[in-house]
Amino acid sequence: MDMSLVAAVMAQQAGATQQQVATSVLKQNLNAQKAAVLTLLGGAQQTLSLANAGPGVGGNLNIAA
Repeated sequence: MDMSLVAAVMAQQAGATQQQVATSVLKQNLNAQKAAVLTLLGGAQQTLSLANAGPGVGGNLNIAA
């Protein structure tokens, strides 16, 4: 077998391994971003649920005390 052919096959295998690692890291990053967005949206939905509270609830907050 020609050595250049062997080198080409080894390079292809290395490239395939790098692609698998990159895909795995990308998936983990996307899952982390999804979790962050869901956390932020969940917090916003909790604060928006106070919109149905009576008038004046949470309107004035005395932070000097």
